[in-house]
Amino acid sequence: MVATTISAPPVSAGNPRPLALARWLIVVAALVLIMVAVGGITRLTESGLSITEWKPVTGALPPLSEADWQAEFELYQQTGEYQNVSGPAGMDLAAFKFIYFWEWFHRLLGRIIGMVFALPLAWFWIRGAIPTGYKPRLLALLGLGGLQGAFGWFMVRSGLGSEMTDVSHFWLSIHLLTAFFTLGGLVWTSLDLRQLASSGLDRPARFTGMTFVVAVILFLQLLLGAWVAGLNAGHASDTWPLMQGGLVPEADWSKGAFWTFTHDPFWLHFLHRWWAWVAVAALIVMARKVKPLDRRASVAIHSAFGVQIILGIATVMTGVDLWMAVAHQIVGALLVAAFAWGANVLGRRA
Repeated sequence: MVATTISAPPVSAGNPRPLALARWLIVVAALVLIMVAVGGITRLTESGLSITEWKPVTGALPPLSEADWQAEFELYQQTGEYQNVSGPAGMDLAAFKFIYFWEWFHRLLGRIIGMVFALPLAWFWIRGAIPTGYKPRLLALLGLGGLQGAFGWFMVRSGLGSEMTDVSHFWLSIHLLTAFFTLGGLVWTSLDLRQLASSGLDRPARFTGMTFVVAVILFLQLLLGAWVAGLNAGHASDTWPLMQGGLVPEADWSKGAFWTFTHDPFWLHFLHRWWAWVAVAALIVMARKVKPLDRRASVAIHSAFGVQIILGIATVMTGVDLWMAVAHQIVGALLVAAFAWGANVLGRRA
């Protein structure tokens, strides 16, 4: 009996599995990356307002009959976007089905990500597989996912109504930046768990002072990018480096500096294209500090911002080509992941 007990012990209810958790979080991060890509397509195809109601359960299914499709189309026809933009352009039911698909798929991915996170989290929790101190972090990530869905609906609601032709660029930026923050949190937590699995030491990385400065600079660039997308300011110029034949474009200052810095498409486009170089400089400094500790993380940061700059310029010069702009947004998300990787590496030393 003693030999049997030793050779085939029962599964313990308190057996932390940090490596399994780390791999699971990377899978969720990959799904968030896909979500960002689909969100970019949804925005660029003007699909966001095609579904005018939020139905968390029944909304998982698309319309299943022509009568259902017609009912959804009639709801969309009541929006300002249809009455002032889509309708005069000659949108028919077939065109509506195209934009409806992207918004429905975007919301479906949100539901899938929620299940892929919540169900394994519950399983790991019940099995006692979550290391000490990580439950609050994982619950916070789950809460961010819930907020992401709520912010998405607030964004859609901001564009509904007979007088609106688009969603609020403020709500769009909140929705997008929450996704980026969640992605960074997933990568950071996964790396902490991997470190715990490899060393056995419970020493989570810390956010250093220099990393915080770089994070603020990168945040401003991402915020500007979200506002540019929300205001369709990418169309303000199709030339680079000049805009309107000059370095600095003409902007509307008649409504005050605050309005210009938050609403004027020409000024926001100008700020986004040139603040990018401030972000690049900060990321180079950070990557140089990361390199002696983890060369792969340093290469990831350099590669991400290098490709991102090229795609940004290409997006402008192609007149905001759909797939070029989507690639620009995807690499922006990868840059956030690379930043989180490098910040975690520096934080381990701290």
